[in-house]
Amino acid sequence: MTYNTLKIDNQDNIVIITLNRPKYLNAINSEMMEELMQLFTVDLAENSNISGVIITGEGDRAFVAGADISEFLDFKKETIEGFLRRGHDTFNAIENFPKPVIAAIHGFALGGGCELCMACHLRVATSQSKFGQPEVNLGIIPGYGGTQRLVQLIGKSKGLELLLTGEMIDAANALKMGLINYLVDPGTEIDRATELIKIISTKGPLAIAKIIATVNAQFDQNKNGYEEEINAFAQLVSTRDFSEGATAFLEKRKAIFTGE
Repeated sequence: MTYNTLKIDNQDNIVIITLNRPKYLNAINSEMMEELMQLFTVDLAENSNISGVIITGEGDRAFVAGADISEFLDFKKETIEGFLRRGHDTFNAIENFPKPVIAAIHGFALGGGCELCMACHLRVATSQSKFGQPEVNLGIIPGYGGTQRLVQLIGKSKGLELLLTGEMIDAANALKMGLINYLVDPGTEIDRATELIKIISTKGPLAIAKIIATVNAQFDQNKNGYEEEINAFAQLVSTRDFSEGATAFLEKRKAIFTGE
């Protein structure tokens, strides 16, 4: 598929997605949302060879400065609900992707941009990054899961504070709160994200997928995370990867996993 709002680069089976609307500070519009949905549910899902995915933004000013507010002005209640559900489905697809998805953030990650990076499994940000959910300043609330994921990541008290005040925080505070995993120098965010994926890719791929699924189950009202963990463990015990991992441990050598 040809993408208009995304640039895709596969570097040694690590897919780097660049959100490519720099004129608009990479604001998420309906076209970008559809392309992300296509990418994570079809194109990447059909590629079993990839080790992980990095999402970053074009230019040096923003990861994503928010959603494209100009589109919202033309929506009515009936159409905006469908648009928001599509956004939720897209971010859920990213969150549930069975390979690690890491946001490499530089500049503004606001509104929908903050929501997008929170849907990723890990977040690496430069010292020049800014985070926030400023929707309350427009008389609305986050629409792509921000009220849920922000509280999950940093807790109810601080989450409510950021949501109610609409204030931005810098990367140092984001690190203290647990919103991001790593704070790095500008220009090194993709390198650090790549290093993390390379480390993770040495582990059992079936186990990686199950870890992502069972952790996410904790926040799914239709699932019991503990039961999901028990079932996942039981399934993995019968795999070749577990046999290889256990044998390699006993033989004091590095395991060679095949995803079987």
